[in-house]
Amino acid sequence: MTEYPPIRIVSPPDFDPGTEQTSGSARLAAVAPQRGIQSTLWGGLFEVKPGARTGIHHHGEQQTIAYVLSGVCEVRWGANGEYAGHAKAGDFIHVPAFLPHMEINPSDFEAFRWVVVRSTSTPIVVNLPDQTWP
Repeated sequence: MTEYPPIRIVSPPDFDPGTEQTSGSARLAAVAPQRGIQSTLWGGLFEVKPGARTGIHHHGEQQTIAYVLSGVCEVRWGANGEYAGHAKAGDFIHVPAFLPHMEINPSDFEAFRWVVVRSTSTPIVVNLPDQTWP
């Protein structure tokens, strides 16, 4: 008989806020080493409250794929934040490695929430100074 690793189910009360953070947002780890799950990927939730924005940051060598669960967000990116796109519930977002970016919630009433999967098991968050962009 072959031994297989177990399938893990992680419910919201078990999500871990003890992961790298960026101002203006909250990241909650669901599939991560600190949850006792060995994987080559990281998975969790990301939320930005109404009217808030994150600091400028990047994720080093990690690529990020996000699925927008709820709300609307503006994402800015580039050397000077010169590019922007909008995503709404049902959209996927791909953030390439090393790309400086920030997320903005234009709503005064609704948080936006994403399901996030990263290309390495431990999230990399490099927070950049606010003056990085003019």
